Amino acid sequence: MTPDLLAPLDLAFWNMESAEHPMHLGALGVFTAHSPTAGAHAADLLAARAAAVPGLRMRIRDVWPLGFPGAFGGAARDPAPDFDPLDHVTLHAPTADFQAEAGRLMQRPLDRDRPPWEAHVLPGEDGVSFSVLFKFHHALADGLRALTLAAAILDPMDVPTRRPRPAEPPRGLLPDVRRLPGLVRGALSDVSRALDIGASVARSTLDVRTSAALTAQSTGTRRTAGVAVDIDDVHRVRKAVGGTVNDVLIAVVAGALRRWLDERGDGSEGVAPRALIPVSRRRPRTAHPQGNRLSGYLIRLPVADPDPLGRLATVRTAMDRNKDAGPNRGAGAVALLADHVPALGHRLGGPFVSQAARLWFDILVTSVPLPGIGLKLGGNPVTEVYPFAPLARGQSLAVAISTYRGRVHYGLVADATAVPDLDRLALAVTQEVETLITACDP
Repeated sequence: MTPDLLAPLDLAFWNMESAEHPMHLGALGVFTAHSPTAGAHAADLLAARAAAVPGLRMRIRDVWPLGFPGAFGGAARDPAPDFDPLDHVTLHAPTADFQAEAGRLMQRPLDRDRPPWEAHVLPGEDGVSFSVLFKFHHALADGLRALTLAAAILDPMDVPTRRPRPAEPPRGLLPDVRRLPGLVRGALSDVSRALDIGASVARSTLDVRTSAALTAQSTGTRRTAGVAVDIDDVHRVRKAVGGTVNDVLIAVVAGALRRWLDERGDGSEGVAPRALIPVSRRRPRTAHPQGNRLSGYLIRLPVADPDPLGRLATVRTAMDRNKDAGPNRGAGAVALLADHVPALGHRLGGPFVSQAARLWFDILVTSVPLPGIGLKLGGNPVTEVYPFAPLARGQSLAVAISTYRGRVHYGLVADATAVPDLDRLALAVTQEVETLITACDP
């Protein structure tokens, strides 16, 4: 099989990573167990099925193609010759706290010498439940692709397949060393231009205070928390005030942050953090099944506004403005700059791009799609699904949201040292939904 070169954004994610700032996605699925041994059986199933999924055999390795300056210094996906699913699926000891274990596992980087994914099976001490934490490197998959890979090793279900892109033509793997100086100079120049553009966008939004709780110095530690709310309650608010379900879900984040900051004594007055809202640029049937196709919207979360309906109106207006402009324009589209940086530029500039993320946005709020049908593993049904986003350098909190079987699941990832009270923020999410419902009542 011909190696598949990483697209620019995939390559950016691969090179931004460090030991303290792993760039993997996660999802914690909680299952009802049919027997006390269901967790062990689930681990066996995952390993057996993973062996038959081509996308899970793909490693990422450096390539130096001759005659393709834009790809020089890049990386590619190709099948790992020594792939063993037992290196990726781990059965853990029983636990009483799935989220505590998930946080510990999320802070560990994936092994970059193997296909960059893992599945951790966590039996519950109660004997009637277990969970599975999936981890996929962002260079391997975005949220939609990660869902497809995970679904391939769960029980069979109807998942739309995507038409594969024609294979890349064979490319040489050794550089013409005489061209190295020019390639390096060009790459550094392109990185510099891209960072200048990104920094100018960031500087234009630095006129409002951001809480230090969201931008504390990173320690590399992780905590996770999850909270589920009824989708009917979200629709109730949406029908009362207009807008979209996503507008309500983002406004809930703004209100929860306000409540949390006030309760912990940080204060919400004047706080309006910049939230990056990723937007998929995939096209049905024609999108490449691997890699990332993302842009984004950038909005100010109205944390300082004491009126819950006022916060929702502000979010709705900002999102409407972004949608009118489209995902290829505006401050949130800075991710598209990755397409204009050559591969060597990503390799050399990855650490600088990681540092620049804190100048661009303060918190990530992303939605991860899930199928409407019930998921199962070994016949054991999934009852909860909490998605987890990567945590950028210099940021303390990321929020991912999925709707599954009539419930909206908020997955929270935080720096454990900067945010030791993440459970309090999770509670604030539930309280904010109740506050919005009360505000909508006549």
